[in-house]
Amino acid sequence: MSEHPILSRAAVGIPLGRRRFLAGLCGTSGVTLLGGCAALSGEPALPPAGTIGRAALLAPLSGAQTSIGQIMQAAASVGGNDIGPGAEVAVYDSGGSDSSAVTAARAALADGAQMLLGPLLSGQSRAVGAVAGRVPVVALTNDSTVAGNGVFVFGLTPLQSARSVIGFANQRGKRRIGVVVPTSPFGQLQANAAQAAGAAVGTTIAAPVVTDSATGLITALTAANGGSAPDAVYLPIVGGAFDAQAAALNAAGIQILGSDQWSSIVPYRVPALIGAWFAAPDPIRYEAFALALEEQTGQEAGILAGLAFDAVEMARLLGRIGQQNRAGLLREGGFDGVLGPYRFTESGQCDRALAVLGVQSGATTLIGATGA
Repeated sequence: MSEHPILSRAAVGIPLGRRRFLAGLCGTSGVTLLGGCAALSGEPALPPAGTIGRAALLAPLSGAQTSIGQIMQAAASVGGNDIGPGAEVAVYDSGGSDSSAVTAARAALADGAQMLLGPLLSGQSRAVGAVAGRVPVVALTNDSTVAGNGVFVFGLTPLQSARSVIGFANQRGKRRIGVVVPTSPFGQLQANAAQAAGAAVGTTIAAPVVTDSATGLITALTAANGGSAPDAVYLPIVGGAFDAQAAALNAAGIQILGSDQWSSIVPYRVPALIGAWFAAPDPIRYEAFALALEEQTGQEAGILAGLAFDAVEMARLLGRIGQQNRAGLLREGGFDGVLGPYRFTESGQCDRALAVLGVQSGATTLIGATGA
């Protein structure tokens, strides 16, 4: 699993002046914040009286990821929801190893859990899936290869970002797109995602330029694109030579595209990114939850916090309508969360609609809203 980026208000350019207004939306339970979930296709207005489910959130409350686990635990309790033993959704410590995650999963199953949310890491998710039996596992990893055999991948994946921003670029006339990724397995996943996203909308995606530097970048991109500069270049991974590569693309006048990984930085503070477009959760959807979590914990919410919240609210809803199972996860109407609308597929993947943000001097703005 690659680390999910922090989604800061500075990164997505949400004006803090909205705090007073949005804080008024946070005084209710998380279910109210996700009122769109209640409008699932074909469901009655109210669930059967007395229906309630049992689910477990497997969060790393010990080990190297403890701080992340604590934020996930806090996100699960936003709005005052009970997360203790016997609650609709109870939290179990998945630790930092495959074996500790399996121990947590077995404890949750013994306590009657009908759905497992998490764990966080891809290896843990595979291990938990192997012992969960018929109980579905909604893993919070963004490693799409984990999906299948009862495991549903809920993290923000490379394909989700690529679909959003490459589809948006296609609508703006950018139909010959280059790709620049570092020499790493995650770089290859990002390149593969760009190819798949381009094929879906009729965009030509050149062979990726795999490099850890900016030297000769434009020459390599031109060669990969058949001898002419591409209309845009997808630069999905932050870190390493990212700043230098962005500067080279900017100097060449090429439109820069980015992924949800850009949410880990403040894009408008990188001069070369002014005018760039990148995929991210819709900040307008996200803000009420972020404010509620910040007021509860004093810490800034990240994408993993949003994933934990959305997973918990989905599990609560399915429990209350008596569908806390595979069929419930696969319902045609899907779900609506603070990270955007989403639905699961038979293969265990998650189709998620992300927004597209534009980078301006001193701000980022919403230029492509999420779809249903």
